[in-house]
Amino acid sequence: MKPVFGAMQAWSCIVISAFAIVILSVIGSLFRSNHHSMMGSTGDPKDGAAVAVTVFSAVVVYAVFLVGCAFQAYLHIRENRRGAITLS
Repeated sequence: MKPVFGAMQAWSCIVISAFAIVILSVIGSLFRSNHHSMMGSTGDPKDGAAVAVTVFSAVVVYAVFLVGCAFQAYLHIRENRRGAITLS
């Protein structure tokens, strides 16, 4: 199987997805626990648990991106071990 995306795009996607998972997990946890930094203002949402579910669904989407990009990076590594020459 040949990679669809370039190696640089695959590794960039891995890094961005990993940071997004960490950051959104922290934000979701703060909303789930109704932390005052997220729920203390009058303009903030009233139901922190509902917001947390939405944020954690975004974490799942980024996890899928991470797996897909990791597979693309693996395909590039496997292709390079075979001695293939790339022009990109």
